[in-house]
Amino acid sequence: MMKGLWLENNQLQLRTDIPIPKPPEGEALVRVLSAGICNTDLELIKGYYPYTGIIGHEFVGVVEQGPQQLINQRVVGEINAACGNCRFCRRGQPTHCENRTVLGIVNRHGAFAEYLSLPIENLHLVPKNVSTEAATFTEPIAAALEIQEQIKLSKDDRVLVVGDGKLGQLIAQTLALTGCELLVVGRHKDKLVNLAARGIKTGLANSVTDKYFDISVDCTGNPDGFSTALRALRPRGTLILKSTYAGNLSLDASAFNTARLRGDRG
Repeated sequence: MMKGLWLENNQLQLRTDIPIPKPPEGEALVRVLSAGICNTDLELIKGYYPYTGIIGHEFVGVVEQGPQQLINQRVVGEINAACGNCRFCRRGQPTHCENRTVLGIVNRHGAFAEYLSLPIENLHLVPKNVSTEAATFTEPIAAALEIQEQIKLSKDDRVLVVGDGKLGQLIAQTLALTGCELLVVGRHKDKLVNLAARGIKTGLANSVTDKYFDISVDCTGNPDGFSTALRALRPRGTLILKSTYAGNLSLDASAFNTARLRGDRG
């Protein structure tokens, strides 16, 4: 048996009677060394998705059962376990697999426990010169970098990031590498100072100029942040949603007549 944080009926409890996973063929048993808390975990507790089980999906661990080349090696993991057979898998889009399970989110126990199981193909070795603490950020950094896989950014683009939380901080730092004209707004001066120290322009939400930005990224998870990101867009601008909403999000659909919308948490 192992310890784990168990979510059921929006209640979180520490259990000590959870069976250690028995990986099926093609999967590995990973002993968790470190796990990060994502806003998605917090929203799951609020009822974002009717999930029962162990939460957590940002982790570093050591492989205890699996291919010989991975035994006793530190790994991180992609959280979507795909079926390999559905139309999206056949198109090379396994993250949108119709039958996928998602670590700590959909039909697969997560990382807030002593052990987890993931497909071998999902695991990636952690370089020896990268600390376990730093490697724990791999999954959210991958979610941040996905923006640059979805759209092309140039130095001429005016980009707004709304939200100064964990993911907003990472997205801002990755977007800054493109050399775009970047502004990050939030509600917490003590968080914004972290970005300002890295040469990133910051401000409060009321400093946003309407219809100025080519691209807006909402990382807030609340309707006010969504509204700020939307009103900041120029005609035919692009709105990117990197938020998890526990409740309903109301919006004026007419605003999308002149804006493109992209949304993917990662």
